[in-house]
Amino acid sequence: MKVAIYCRLSEEDRNKQFETDDSNSIQNQKAMLLQYAVEQGWELYNIYSDDDYTGSDRRRPEFNRLLNDAEHHKFDIILCKTQSRFTRELELVEKYIHGLFPIWGIRFISIVDNADTANKGNKKSRQINGLVNEWYLEDMSENIRSVLTNRRENGFHIGAFALYGYKKDPDQKGHLIIDEEAAAVVREVFTLFSQGYGKTAIARMLNDRGIPNPTEYKRLHGLRYQQPKMKNSTLWKYFAISDMLANEIYIGNMVQGKYGSISYKTKQNKPRPKSEWFIVEGTHEPIIDRELWNRVQSLIDQRAKPFTIGTIGLFARKARCANCGYIMRSSKNRGKHYLQCSNRHVAKDACIGSFISVDKLEQLVIDEINRLSAEYLDKDELEQNIEFCDNLQGQKKRLISDMAAYEKKIAEYSKGIRELYMDKVKGLISESDYMEMSKNFTADRDRLERVIADGEKQLSEIEEKIAAGDNRRELIEQYTNLEHLNREIVETLIDYISIGKRIPGTRDVPVEIHWNF
Repeated sequence: MKVAIYCRLSEEDRNKQFETDDSNSIQNQKAMLLQYAVEQGWELYNIYSDDDYTGSDRRRPEFNRLLNDAEHHKFDIILCKTQSRFTRELELVEKYIHGLFPIWGIRFISIVDNADTANKGNKKSRQINGLVNEWYLEDMSENIRSVLTNRRENGFHIGAFALYGYKKDPDQKGHLIIDEEAAAVVREVFTLFSQGYGKTAIARMLNDRGIPNPTEYKRLHGLRYQQPKMKNSTLWKYFAISDMLANEIYIGNMVQGKYGSISYKTKQNKPRPKSEWFIVEGTHEPIIDRELWNRVQSLIDQRAKPFTIGTIGLFARKARCANCGYIMRSSKNRGKHYLQCSNRHVAKDACIGSFISVDKLEQLVIDEINRLSAEYLDKDELEQNIEFCDNLQGQKKRLISDMAAYEKKIAEYSKGIRELYMDKVKGLISESDYMEMSKNFTADRDRLERVIADGEKQLSEIEEKIAAGDNRRELIEQYTNLEHLNREIVETLIDYISIGKRIPGTRDVPVEIHWNF
């Protein structure tokens, strides 16, 4: 029998001296599990180890590699110290330990809490472990949220990275001190803007002088920083200048909580309204004095354009540079409107500089819409309808399969509730434990019943579409023989447009349209 050992560092016993080291926790887990495997006479296939990851993090690299190898049956047994080291989520316990592992022929064992899928008699104990771990996750999340909220309300900095121009105070946790080298650049940016220089012009001036942008500055000085997602990440950009000029942290106010997590089960964040931000005044030494700050804010207000219906550009946020992927900005010259790459002015050779007039792009889009509509309407409608229905039939099949899986899970929850009741009658569990556990089983069952109800509605809608046939023809017919575009048409039909640089010796500009249909 081949065994795969899985280890994970728990948050409460992180004790590494260096990031590349295994923690003592990981070392102890490996030693314990290796000894157990040897005693059982199993052959070691591999050790999968996730250090510095929580039990609720589904993106653990070794965890996902383990699951992939399990699916391909590269081993027979998964061995852990406890079930919680594998996962703290009840949903994943049910999905893998009780669902997919038996299908894949994988036995799951955790030593300390005596979980073993080969022993059908302890399934309820594994489910109880899953419930307890789920409650632990939720309670821990609430406790952490409460502590962080309190620290934010009291003006302590709790972020992983200090804002450019500041660094974390080594003598006082949660306090920021000025980083003079970077602060000098911040003061220059505010001063230049107050003297009438535009944001793009300021970015170009900094780039021409070889001043690294905030991310590159932190990397060069060995400070913690967030990995950039875009190309040309060492250059200053318009938006970096824009964000800097509006950040109150530079006048000594602590501003936090602009983003909040969606759930304790995911690391995804979403923006919060300004009314929910935590703003505490005078928490640290300002880089920008009030007089300069007020002058800059006044200039920003004067330059701001009203965002109302009728002022939005025809291709606003739809046109992208084919070279660097940045959103193209609009400009006006001699009464004509143009789109140009926002990167072309920030530094020399930052981008090839995609450029096109709005009129030309509009005509190109109209020509393509008319070509597509004529081509589509000339095709055999029956053939198109068959292809369309095949796609819907696939959606229907997947939905029915998912609903069947949910119904099976509901039956398991109902059976679990009945078994818990019998355990209570036999005196194996207390009344309070029975009430608590059955309450959670019932809640999960009710949730799945609502999911099935929603699925039935979706199924009904799909069947109606199949009966009605393909409506793409009707959509295209609305936009046949167009002479001009409007914002509604662009929003409806176009996902985005990729625009290249004019082909030398011609007036042609490479344009690639990505449609919504």
